[in-house]
Amino acid sequence: MMRVAIFGGPGFVGSYLVDALIAAGHESSLLVRLGSERKVRQVGRCRLVAGNLSSTTAIDATLESCDAVIYCVGILKESPKQGITFEELQYNGVVRVAESAKTRGISRFLLMSANGAKSTGTPYQETKFRAEEHVRASGFDVTIFRPSVIFGDPRGRMEIGTQLYAKMISPPIPAVGFFTGWRPYQGAVAMSPVHVEDVAQAFLTALRESSTIGKTYVLGGPEVLSWAEMLRRIARTVGRKKWILPMPIGIMKLAAALFDWLPFFPVTRDQLTMLAEGNTADPAALAQLIGRQPKAFNEAYLAYLRN
Repeated sequence: MMRVAIFGGPGFVGSYLVDALIAAGHESSLLVRLGSERKVRQVGRCRLVAGNLSSTTAIDATLESCDAVIYCVGILKESPKQGITFEELQYNGVVRVAESAKTRGISRFLLMSANGAKSTGTPYQETKFRAEEHVRASGFDVTIFRPSVIFGDPRGRMEIGTQLYAKMISPPIPAVGFFTGWRPYQGAVAMSPVHVEDVAQAFLTALRESSTIGKTYVLGGPEVLSWAEMLRRIARTVGRKKWILPMPIGIMKLAAALFDWLPFFPVTRDQLTMLAEGNTADPAALAQLIGRQPKAFNEAYLAYLRN
């Protein structure tokens, strides 16, 4: 049995990590922002510490008597006035947690990064990459995960399937099928959607297997799907017929340059840049970690969208 500190525990992936750890007989210690306690599942079986990633006192308390650390904090859009930035949450938070873990003699560190993390990318990609580099350089027994887009029952949180349904399938207007060229579907946007339960199981395997130390795993589901095919599968799942309007990402970038500062605009310029790069992964790494075929982005595993 291990006690594992989870930073990002109340979030989408974090909630599944908590479930997986408890099912395996481990204990969880979670840093929870004031007002987010209601998001934590199985509250009575977790240690909750009130605070945020800017508080070293709260970080210290979360890590007290722990054997390992999981950092799975990530955002898709910044809100600087609220202190929600890529730099603060995806890099500075990792640095503070790593420093505190070091002082407590915690050697095991699992980090959720992102597929496409790199030193010269968008602020999202660049902060994820620097966090990886910092943890590696700090001397931890580290395992890093770079998942493709993660789907699954969101439990009231943000998730790709529910976002696409709400923004593109549910409204009585055509859905948008992105592609990178200028002729319809020239250069299809491709992804390897990965189920959140499979991601949680990969973390659990890493905690158990020392052979994962020092490795970086790119996690993807069993299929590479185009953006349009993902929309079609969501539409079939909820029993909707949907016309998909081909849309060059270049045109959307022009619109985003004018309007992405507005709260209702669906995507930012950086998100479109990353979308154009693609987000695919070989499913073999995940299948090996979890010991079975990963779950597919299909009607069976998208059934939560019917609720």
